[in-house]
Parts: sequence; structure tokens; C-alpha cells
Amino acid sequence: MKTKNVPYFDYYVLLFFLLAFIGWVWEVALFYVTDHAFINRGVYRGPYLPIYGVGGLLLCLSLRRLRHRPAIVFLVSMVVCSVLEYFTGYLLEKRWNIRWWDYSGHFLNLHGRICLLGAVIFGLGGALLVCLLLPLYERVYQKMPKGWRIGLTILFLLIFILDATYCTVSPNVGEGISATFV
Repeated sequence: MKTKNVPYFDYYVLLFFLLAFIGWVWEVALFYVTDHAFINRGVYRGPYLPIYGVGGLLLCLSLRRLRHRPAIVFLVSMVVCSVLEYFTGYLLEKRWNIRWWDYSGHFLNLHGRICLLGAVIFGLGGALLVCLLLPLYERVYQKMPKGWRIGLTILFLLIFILDATYCTVSPNVGEGISATFV
């Protein structure tokens, strides 16, 4: 996608779901390795974590022009994703009185919502996303027939809306996913 062209709505929706799915795979794999169990992470039931989709979109929109400067992308990604993670954690805790992640035992954590290791991982992920994955996504997107793009966009949005509606009343809080505050 050339920077002079304004991408279509489906470009952003499909990118959001791709990034939310990659985030879900990352978290499921991480917990599978550390806890030796499959845990569907996050508030929603589907295989996506919206915080990764939102964070990834923010990085793509704000850092696309810096894709040839990975050190800057890394540093900005650390900050943007840490701020997003902190406030998302805060809002989830206030809404449901439940904590979906807790970094209290990690070095340089802030209220258990963010930590230095997480920030570094988000920085690396952001640099990988903006400098490598985004150009690949744009090539694949341009080759995909418009009908397929629109159909997938509608399907993903419908599934997400149904899941979000259901999880507003009954969020995903099973074993290994969250902890209720005392």
C-alpha cells in the first residue's frame, strides 16, 4: 500500500484481526510452554486478543514511515504498547474486578500491569511488525480479490460483535486466565 493512497476500511479490519490472532497465538504458546496447558487467554472466547490488534494498528499507523529505522520503532513500540497495556489492564480491573495479567513478581513493574521485560518484548514485536510483517501484509492484501477481502471483513466483524456482546455479560475468566482481587 503506497503511503499516498488511503487504505480501505477492510485493510484495517483485516490487519486488526491478523494482529489480534497473532497475539492470541503468542499468548497461548507462551502459557503452553510455561504451564503445560492450553489456555484461551483474554476476555473473549474467540482466537484473538483485541489489545494486540489495537496496539498493532497504532504502531502501523504511527510508525509506518519509520520502518527503515528499527531502533526508533523498537523504542516507540515499547512506550506505546506499555501505555496501552497499563490502561487496558486498569480498565479491565475496574470493570470486572478481575486481573487478566499480573507482572507483580517481575523486575521494574508498575502496579503489576506492566514490566520491563514485557516492554522489551513489545518493542521487539513492534519492530518486527512494522519493519517486516507490515510490508508482507500489504503485498498479500493487494493480491487478495476484493470480494474475499469484503467477505472476510464482514464475517470477522459479525463473529467479533457476537463474541463481544456475549463476553460483556460473561467474560472469559477460567482457570489460568484471570485472578479476582481480594
